[in-house]
Amino acid sequence: MWSYLYCSSVFAPAYLGACEQMAKRYGGKFSPQGDASQPDQPARGQFEGARVEPAGARSNLLFLPAVPLVFLSLNDGAVGMTIGLIAAGVLTAAAFLLREGLRAEAAYNARRVARKPAFPRKIFASILTGIGAALASYRSEFLDATSASEVSLIAPILFGCVATVLHSVSFGFDPLSDKGMEGVDTFQQDRVARVVEDAEQHLTEMTDAIKRAGDRRIEARVEQFQDTARDLFRTVEEDPRDLAGARKYMTVYLQGARDATIKFADVYARTRDAQALADYSALLDDLEQNFAARTRKLLLDDRSDLTVEIDVLRERLQREGVRLD
Repeated sequence: MWSYLYCSSVFAPAYLGACEQMAKRYGGKFSPQGDASQPDQPARGQFEGARVEPAGARSNLLFLPAVPLVFLSLNDGAVGMTIGLIAAGVLTAAAFLLREGLRAEAAYNARRVARKPAFPRKIFASILTGIGAALASYRSEFLDATSASEVSLIAPILFGCVATVLHSVSFGFDPLSDKGMEGVDTFQQDRVARVVEDAEQHLTEMTDAIKRAGDRRIEARVEQFQDTARDLFRTVEEDPRDLAGARKYMTVYLQGARDATIKFADVYARTRDAQALADYSALLDDLEQNFAARTRKLLLDDRSDLTVEIDVLRERLQREGVRLD
């Protein structure tokens, strides 16, 4: 019974995935929070606006089959209960792996330069799903048989294979190759990855702290600054040579922004001080302008380097007697 229930539940995430794509927040001058007097601004890139949680209802749905399996196994005797609890644990572990795999895949897709995940979580989630479905089916076969010798393994194997295939088709596989890593110094890329990881931790702490202020407008303002900061992160990731010019922004300035956010949230939650809100908003404005200016400067430096390389190559070709039209 539970094998049929679980296999049927794997189809649902395909529909829920489409629903999640419609949950993105609309922004612009015609939105409720927009300003019609402001001119249209060009899109800022991959992290513009709110982001949909990649591991949402699709993965959370797969936690459900283990719950009734646990309760129904409690009165099945020692063997039946053990098999049922193991099956529920395996299915729960598969759901956890899937959720982390979806998040890792989203982070991979959001970057132009990225390494493949070190551990293929989605693939192992599919395998564990098949094992869990097979164990749940074996439990049913064991309870229906009059003796252990009459238990058939055909149905559990078939249910396990079907569950694995359906899970793989619904969620796909992990990224299996690096992206944009050709000609990139892996040592420098590792340094950048560590700095970006620390910077993302600062942004996460800012998000957690500003929620204590209880003001959606200032939360949205912090998110806007974080989008600008992540533009700088992506620029450095795409060219690790820019790390030297951006390290202070990604470490010292972000740490200061985090500390200021924590202090502001504590003060504003108690006093609702309008002056503190104005000062903090002005700080975010200054930080956003400086981060955006640094990103533009890094991009201009990269373009200048390209121009120099092109000019050097042209000059060398001319010395070689190659005619350039």
